[in-house]
Amino acid sequence: MFVDQVKVFVKGGDGGNGLVAFRREKYVPMGGPAGGDGGNGGDVIFEVDEGLNTLMDFRYQHHFKATRGENGMNQKQHGKNADPLVVSVPPGTTVKDAETGRVIADLTENKQRAVIAKGGRGGRGNARFSTARNRAPEIAENGEPGEALDVQVELKLLADVGLVGFPSVGKSTFLSTVTAATPKIADYHFTTLSPNLGVVESQDHRSFVMADLPGLIEGAHEGVGLGHQFLRHVERTRLLLHVIDMSGLEGRDPYDDYVTINNELSSYDERLSQRPQIIIANKMDIPEAEENLKSFKEKVGDEVEIFPISTVTRTGLDELLYAVADKLDEIPKHQNEEIEEVDERVVYKYEKEEAPFKVTRADDGAYVLYGEKIESVFRKTDFTRDQSINRFARQMRSMGVDEELRRRGAKDGDTVRLLDYEFEFVD
Repeated sequence: MFVDQVKVFVKGGDGGNGLVAFRREKYVPMGGPAGGDGGNGGDVIFEVDEGLNTLMDFRYQHHFKATRGENGMNQKQHGKNADPLVVSVPPGTTVKDAETGRVIADLTENKQRAVIAKGGRGGRGNARFSTARNRAPEIAENGEPGEALDVQVELKLLADVGLVGFPSVGKSTFLSTVTAATPKIADYHFTTLSPNLGVVESQDHRSFVMADLPGLIEGAHEGVGLGHQFLRHVERTRLLLHVIDMSGLEGRDPYDDYVTINNELSSYDERLSQRPQIIIANKMDIPEAEENLKSFKEKVGDEVEIFPISTVTRTGLDELLYAVADKLDEIPKHQNEEIEEVDERVVYKYEKEEAPFKVTRADDGAYVLYGEKIESVFRKTDFTRDQSINRFARQMRSMGVDEELRRRGAKDGDTVRLLDYEFEFVD
């Protein structure tokens, strides 16, 4: 089964917790704090494996979680950092944030890697909090949670040439004739339900990869038929071979087919209308084809190259393959990749720092605190130790939480909520 689009959940490993510990040696009185830091959690990394050609593995596993870092140890020993979780993907994989649509990574080359979800940083042990005023701190941080998100993983086949056209125009037969690929061929529409790849070698030993894509019909860019599922694969091809049935046996005009398919391509992505294209006038072994080809050439003019062929008699195939190889030699391999222009000038901008917290009021009257900074501080606090709790209270006070709650009318005994926890406001 060909799988080219899937949604999965990825989560980086949590950081290990820092340790509260003290030196307890026979001849070392008042040894001081000796708690080590926690190790960093593992990253979730996607790596290209050129041996893969579908996203089939993702069909059976939808959750990828890296391991957490080790907790800190005595004698100031640092917990072990967790190894990254490496997930293999085929060349041509694009990873997007499922919620925002932001492209996280575009993986095209073998062994190319991208960090999809970062692991959390390990918490600091109490040895880090020793000061002249507090030589025996009972403070340690919990590890930060790893990044967690849903991602949309899409595969866009890396082929030099893409075959496009209506169903039953002979794309699969052509691919099976010029390559060793064995696509399904039958006398009905939509026999091709997934893209097929084949390697073509011309008589002068030039080779390229050709993809046979499921047939397009009018309205494909809006989800009609099967073609809309595979239009994304056309994006990475350098050259389009537009296969047209010149026999007219399906009752359609060849020129109308040509116009309709090109409209579908440009409606899906305007850049596809600029993609180099060669027309394959197929089924020329049928008597009506010659007359239809003559009429077609009059309507098209000199817009594109037209090569009459017959996969039954194998006429015209060598000339076509030479022309395709020549055309590919003229087209740069990376011409379809979007290149971002980098401005080398250094521009300094003043950006207002995001507020460390925000306050809102819940339906039950509780004051709700939220914000990336205050939530991060809260998660790293060990609430089993009084000194850690006092430190968290000081951090909240320095952020201005107490002052803001008073300004909003908070009084003794009012409920303050942060994440899934509730506190009592004491003025």
